[in-house]
Amino acid sequence: MVKLKTWVSAARLRTLPLSISGIIVGTTIAVQQGNFSVVIFILALGTTLGLQILSNFANDYGDGVKGTDNEDRVGPARAIQSGLISRKEMRLGITATAVATFLLAVLLIYTAFGTRNFLYAVIFFLLGLGAIAAAIKYTVGNNAYGYRGLGDVFVFLFFGLVGVYGSYFLYTLELNWKVFLPASAIGFFSAGVLNLNNMRDRQSDEKAGKNTLVVKLGEEKARNYHYFLIIGAVLCLVIFSVLTAEELSDFLYLLGFIPLMLHLKRVEQNQNPMLLDPELKVLALTTFLISILFGVGLIL
Repeated sequence: MVKLKTWVSAARLRTLPLSISGIIVGTTIAVQQGNFSVVIFILALGTTLGLQILSNFANDYGDGVKGTDNEDRVGPARAIQSGLISRKEMRLGITATAVATFLLAVLLIYTAFGTRNFLYAVIFFLLGLGAIAAAIKYTVGNNAYGYRGLGDVFVFLFFGLVGVYGSYFLYTLELNWKVFLPASAIGFFSAGVLNLNNMRDRQSDEKAGKNTLVVKLGEEKARNYHYFLIIGAVLCLVIFSVLTAEELSDFLYLLGFIPLMLHLKRVEQNQNPMLLDPELKVLALTTFLISILFGVGLIL
């Protein structure tokens, strides 16, 4: 039972609502246009959750092996750090999750494109491989990009652009540049969660040689960067709605901006990195709420 609880903890369930926000947004835009498939939706959710859990396992392993997770770390103890899961066990967990995610991605691609759209299938297959590699290489290996300040870029790309626009395209097989706006919004929110995590761990990361973007920017610039991400996400959603709205309900997601503004106020007033830890959950759940309200508003 203790081992199971440790694996569940290592999967970091609080990050999962954030990971499916992009699928919800991309799907509901497609639904509004008359395109939907239950099978594609379920497989897209499964693939995205697999990628998030894979990323969490790999992050636990990479930071644990490198010694980044140590007594200086502010956040909750990790599985490798605590010794409750061995390095070998975590490697097996990473491998099993990667294989399961890959199989889900292949099923998703085949369901969406079949044998008729070979080029699209190849492109999404490569994106799937890239997403799996990115999930692992964030902290694992000698050239882990998370240690070079590039984590935000990959989060924006895969959980924002690929998550939203990719899921939209799986249903519609159509190009629509306007969808890049909500895709960018989810990307900005997701990068915001990572930025909060790195702001919380700035001092311990710097000591351990993990040069996240926050370490490179410094505390004050990282805070300003956080404002940029959140305000940028808000503007992208509003511009999309101004360009596409047909009903007042299309702006229902504006209600989600209330907890978002309160979050920004707390970040602005924060003087203790440890107190940023609850804000990770706040921003992740607020992003999920906004995606739900966004979707409901579109299909009402």
